Amino acid sequence: MKFPFIEDLDDFFCKNYANYDKICILPEYRMPLMQRTTTDEYGRTKAYTLPASTMALCNQEQKDVLLARLKEKMVDKTFSFSFYPVSFWKRVGGKFSKKTFYKSFKKLLNKYKITKEEALKLLAVEEQVWDKIVSGGFLPSKNLVFSLALAFGVSFEDTQGCLEGLGEEFDYTYEKDVVVAYLLQSKTFNGEMVKAALEEYKVANLFLA
Repeated sequence: MKFPFIEDLDDFFCKNYANYDKICILPEYRMPLMQRTTTDEYGRTKAYTLPASTMALCNQEQKDVLLARLKEKMVDKTFSFSFYPVSFWKRVGGKFSKKTFYKSFKKLLNKYKITKEEALKLLAVEEQVWDKIVSGGFLPSKNLVFSLALAFGVSFEDTQGCLEGLGEEFDYTYEKDVVVAYLLQSKTFNGEMVKAALEEYKVANLFLA
């Protein structure tokens, strides 16, 4: 039996999922007319193109059928198990900079009272790797940031800020990013509900213990 919130997640997904290349090839998909015309005050006809979001699943009559088709084909290919070391000069320069990812990350850990012990308990990451991340020796992967946010109830805004520090962002052409964005924005942090949402959309490769 599905959790009732999955229906709300489905609606969010249909509205925000932006991999239109994958959506448009589904058999039941009906491509909308993307070109429109308008007449200005002088009687001149002008043509314009509608935004890409016009192609979203939420605008399709058979959105439920299309979403079911899409779920059947979902495979999480967003692998990011590697942790990249921060260069020596970047680490040295960071000590004299007021704003670095390392300092912002430390503030986030303090804000949410994330201790080393709790992190190692809730995240599937080696102690040595976590120590390197916290000390500024390694940069965390996008998947680890997502895992940290879900495990410790980090807000969507703070997660977004953490990703920006890594040069990353929520990319709604990926199923994982849409699902994680929903969970954070709706403050859905219950372990069983998070697990159900990830399984529903076949999200894998996270570091949740």
